[in-house]
Amino acid sequence: MYNKGPIKIGVLFSETGVTSMIGRSQFQGTLLAVEEINEGGGIDGRELVPIVYDAQSSPVLYASLAEQLIIQDKVNVIFGCYMSSSRKAVLPIVEKWDKLLFYPTLYEGFEFSSNIIYTGAAPNQNSVQLAEFMTSNFGASVYLIGSDYIYPYESNRIMSDLVLQRSNSQRIGEQYVPLNACQKDFTPIMKDIRNKSPDFIFSTVVGDSTANLYRAYAESGFNSKTMPIASLTTSESEISQMGVEIAIGHITAATYFQSINSLINKKFINSLYKKYNKECIPNLYVEAAYFQMHMYANAYRQAGSDEIGKLLPSLLGSEFIAPQGRVRIDPTNHHTSHYPRIGIANSKGQFTIVREANRPVQPDPYLVTHSLGDWAAVLSTVEL
Repeated sequence: MYNKGPIKIGVLFSETGVTSMIGRSQFQGTLLAVEEINEGGGIDGRELVPIVYDAQSSPVLYASLAEQLIIQDKVNVIFGCYMSSSRKAVLPIVEKWDKLLFYPTLYEGFEFSSNIIYTGAAPNQNSVQLAEFMTSNFGASVYLIGSDYIYPYESNRIMSDLVLQRSNSQRIGEQYVPLNACQKDFTPIMKDIRNKSPDFIFSTVVGDSTANLYRAYAESGFNSKTMPIASLTTSESEISQMGVEIAIGHITAATYFQSINSLINKKFINSLYKKYNKECIPNLYVEAAYFQMHMYANAYRQAGSDEIGKLLPSLLGSEFIAPQGRVRIDPTNHHTSHYPRIGIANSKGQFTIVREANRPVQPDPYLVTHSLGDWAAVLSTVEL
């Protein structure tokens, strides 16, 4: 089938450990795109061959495996990382060897590396929209809960700044839990929330602890209609883990939801189900991992190489029609344009989209501007 030698790429996600649920979904999105590319004849007649390692949710292992991919496996490009701590661990490795990392995860912003392509959302593509929606519909007193690592601290700082711009605003609590937090770890936090009565809770809890947070909330008898949990990281996968009844009414801002009603998204979901027999739950992490691989392949075809100096001129400024809409890699900051959306968890284990951008929001990782991107109400009333 192939008339030339293979092209090796590094694939570095966590298939085990506390963030394995999302890591596996990113891995699945990556492999689906690789399969589609190879079924279409590969890249200029060359098969795309992923060299896969499990980083086990460990930043230290991410760093050592990234170097192994570069030195021993001779790859020029790595696709991987979920938590910001893992990206921070890999960043000096790809910069040292002048290789390229594609990073398919929303993150806290305030970073640029010429050796990273950021295909997840920056804060101006999710935090800004979520703060506007929550303060407009529920009020401007917020209680922040996060996992104990860099992304939650920085994301909570950004959310605090955005909320405190509103009148009658207040940050009335901020708590952090271990990455492996169990349900009882949230019990004293729930008691504090009951005493302080915020308008909403902002969660930057990730991994398996996410389900435990929402279960603790439900056990405390709180009502999502009056004091919901708002998040950037709670996706359809976390809903499947915690249970639909526990998730109903809680709110997520994301650039992709499974419930997007478009032909390309339906095709994407059908392809995922066909390959994984519904063992892969479509979410924002799967989608970014999927479209970034296609953007890499398209750029390689133009450049004839994935050496960073040759690939970047074809990659930067390139566009792709992704399941969320047409995305573009900004040539000035290496981040990606996105379509922000607000979704409310419903009884189907998905999100009812109630707000969305009518045009792509350009990435601004340093939050110089706060555009809502022709923000539009999709639904005025929501049946959960």
